[in-house]
Amino acid sequence: MFVAGVIWNLRPPKGSGKKKFLTTPADSEPSTPAVPNLNYTKNVNRRTKNLKAVLTQERERERLERERRRLEREEKMDVDGEHADSTPEEDLPTYSSIEAPPSVLPLRKYCDITGLEGPYTDPATGLRYHDKSIYELIKGLSASAAKDYLSARGVNPIVK
Repeated sequence: MFVAGVIWNLRPPKGSGKKKFLTTPADSEPSTPAVPNLNYTKNVNRRTKNLKAVLTQERERERLERERRRLEREEKMDVDGEHADSTPEEDLPTYSSIEAPPSVLPLRKYCDITGLEGPYTDPATGLRYHDKSIYELIKGLSASAAKDYLSARGVNPIVK
């Protein structure tokens, strides 16, 4: 059947449930060969990238950032290795110059014999001890030895 330049294909190909329109060669435009756009460049910043491309780009960015920081540090250095804009020695903070409020945590108590944490104190000598085996050793100490242990800790040794 022919209607206004369109031919109805009455039998569709196998596997196709729809009727297709066929155009006559007289109605179609003359075909021209496809000419590639010479100004076309692939967009490297496209949003959909595979994982390998994303990871490679991230590694490259991190490498460039490290290189930039390294160059900045080198520019700040003098020839002899000293900083060009170094601060005087007395202005640098040290362990003893940094001011901080006292700790709110309780002081830790250590065993006078072993140096381990010593939660117990001998009432007779005032020595701190870790466990019962150390307590047995402390009971056998002389008064002068107990006095030496207490003075090592910095306590005024008063032995009863």
